[in-house]
Amino acid sequence: MLRSPSFAYWKALLTAALLWWPMAAPADDRAMHDALQAARSQQWHAIDQAAIENHVLAGYIDYHRLKARLPAASPDRVLHFIETHSDSPLAGWMRGQAISAYGEAGRYGDLLAVADGVPDGTERQCHYYAALLDTAPATAAQGGRELWHKGHSQPEACNPLFNTLRARGEIGPLEIWERMMLAWRNGETGLAKYLGRMLGPDWGDGKAAMARLQADYAAITTIPTCIGPGCQGSGALFSAGMHGFTRADTEAALEAWRRISPHLSIDEAHRRSIEHDLVFYSLVRDIRQNRAWVDEALPRLADAELLELRTRVALADRDWRGVIGWIDSMAAEQRHKARWQYWLGRAHAQLGDDTTARAAYARAATERDFYGFAAADRLGQPYALNMAPTQVDPGLRQRVANWPAVRRTEALLRIDEPGLASSEWYAAAARASTEEARALADYAHQRGWHARLVQTTIAAQLWDALPWRFPEAYRDQFMHWGERTGVDPYLLMGIARRESAYNPNALSPAGARGLMQLMPGTAANVSRKLGLSDPGPYGVLDPALNIRLGSTYIDEMLDRYHGNRLAATAAYNAGPHRVDRWLRDAPQAFDLFVESIPFRETRHYVQAVMTYRVIFESLAKGGDTRGVALLTPAERQGRYDGSLQARN
Repeated sequence: MLRSPSFAYWKALLTAALLWWPMAAPADDRAMHDALQAARSQQWHAIDQAAIENHVLAGYIDYHRLKARLPAASPDRVLHFIETHSDSPLAGWMRGQAISAYGEAGRYGDLLAVADGVPDGTERQCHYYAALLDTAPATAAQGGRELWHKGHSQPEACNPLFNTLRARGEIGPLEIWERMMLAWRNGETGLAKYLGRMLGPDWGDGKAAMARLQADYAAITTIPTCIGPGCQGSGALFSAGMHGFTRADTEAALEAWRRISPHLSIDEAHRRSIEHDLVFYSLVRDIRQNRAWVDEALPRLADAELLELRTRVALADRDWRGVIGWIDSMAAEQRHKARWQYWLGRAHAQLGDDTTARAAYARAATERDFYGFAAADRLGQPYALNMAPTQVDPGLRQRVANWPAVRRTEALLRIDEPGLASSEWYAAAARASTEEARALADYAHQRGWHARLVQTTIAAQLWDALPWRFPEAYRDQFMHWGERTGVDPYLLMGIARRESAYNPNALSPAGARGLMQLMPGTAANVSRKLGLSDPGPYGVLDPALNIRLGSTYIDEMLDRYHGNRLAATAAYNAGPHRVDRWLRDAPQAFDLFVESIPFRETRHYVQAVMTYRVIFESLAKGGDTRGVALLTPAERQGRYDGSLQARN
């Protein structure tokens, strides 16, 4: 017998309707969609103003109207718009547009009226400092010199600022010479020649010295040590010349530096720059003849990057006492990271001091990362997920749907403007309090906005909210293709999370696309092997196809390396031919192999993917890490050398 719905049922239904009411598509959405397209092309006659008057996105049309009236529009109009839309990215966009337009028109008073401190972007900064030339000349000169002091060409918008500062003597021959040296150092020969033509005859010795060094870096030991009036140009010349020499022949460069350094009067910044290059290239190129000087220079430089590199060289050499010494010389903030506590433990264990080793492992094992998990394995203890709860106050959860930024985001999605919707959302997350950001994250989670959810946790630094940072995005697809290809689905999830943070339309600077960031050539090749047509640059963005192709490709890499996920993941990021080469020269232990990967990006990538894999599997088990392993026994105990490569 059918029964009437209970009171609780109707109450729940009403609550849900009230909660999601803002997402119901209003009748004027189509008018807003058409109006926005017309506004972008300034076809104002095509806009039905009455239909959009009260729409939550009406400000977007006002933005385009006001932008089209710049620079004629008054700063009062601009400021009124900014104040009206202060809770939207529209405010910042309008301020930037006004600064550019007023600057191009030379309306500097209007520019300063709408500016709110130094703007972002070189072009707008040049306009801003040009506007200050008369009202705050010292500030304009300082900012202008910082923009000038670059070894590459700057936008034409900077010319009025630079020309005025040169005419006033704020940018003089020394500043021209220093920029010329930066341009030479960066390989910007055209800019260097252009700047050289600005210098007078009293810089002839400097130009001659530069020409000699361009022909033969070894001439650095015979050129004059006093360059320019008052020897002011010596530091820039020797810094640029030594940079080129060090990159060309590091061993000879150090020999030359040791000869000239005691007799060279240059400032400390240039001296540190020269010695930093010498240490870096000596270590990267493993020039043993330079090692004693490097070890003497490192404490003096106290540079975190160089100390990390020196420790990695000690690991490659199996110099365990050196590993301990170099880690101890790191600053506390660097030294206390799980990575270096793990290696401190490994070094002490290799030297037979198990008590000190276990203490270091214990410190590392408190962290949720690759080395923290590896340290926990050494101690035989569970992984520290350090997971925080993701509950949100029920009252706040009900209110968040009616927040203006949320309503605008929903409306933008309804009219097929996902990019603008993300801009609204990220702007809201960036200015939100912790509790507000948690409410936004919860809302994104409920709506299945995986990429926005992850970015919300980043903006609000909700690092321990693991269910939000690692949501079950596209889980069915990962499980399906993991089963079909025989690839661990949690590995697939880890790769996608690292590659795109769940943005299905992600496009890398190199051209990789989609959730699993496939290069078009790779996608075409894998598709051909599967008997599929080439998906092209847009077809590969389809999440289901992207996951299928990515799963198949990582399966090929696993076959290539006998199922070893560390090597396969490195190959997914850097290419198998590089990994083949690294394995030929590799140490035999898994941790030494990971640390020996020469590309920082790939080294971090492998660690992140394997860490994420542990997190995904643990979350699938309700946060329980029992039975979850960072590595298989074969991966943990196997040899990382040429034997890992499958023979075809």
